[in-house]
Amino acid sequence: MQSRYIWTITALQLLAVGIVVCGLFMWPSPWNPQRYIGTALALAGIGGIALARYQLGKSFSIKPEAHVLVTSGVYSKIRNPIYVFGTVMISGLAIVLQRPALWIFVGVLIVGQIVRARREARVLEAAFGDAYREYRRKTWF
Repeated sequence: MQSRYIWTITALQLLAVGIVVCGLFMWPSPWNPQRYIGTALALAGIGGIALARYQLGKSFSIKPEAHVLVTSGVYSKIRNPIYVFGTVMISGLAIVLQRPALWIFVGVLIVGQIVRARREARVLEAAFGDAYREYRRKTWF
């Protein structure tokens, strides 16, 4: 059952990525430096999320759970790369769409991600103890 759930979430995320990428390239505004930068950031964010999800493997979950402590790849430098790259992606979209209100959303998103990261940290620390504390000491966010 868990496998079906993960595949459903992954399929929905791929659909969302497809919509975002199409939107980036079909947006009616002219291709100016702002749009190039925003598109590059959004695509870098999407790529980073995909890489982090791949490296996380079966440890991915929606609610905080402790399966395996993943400390290799991008996770060797950033504890929550999906959150970081998600913020990069949304920031890129805000630049492309040129809607100042989206920056409020980015701020709210960051606060929410910090809260969620702290919850996940508590779960991982309870499950992995000193190994997680050492990992946390060596990595950013």
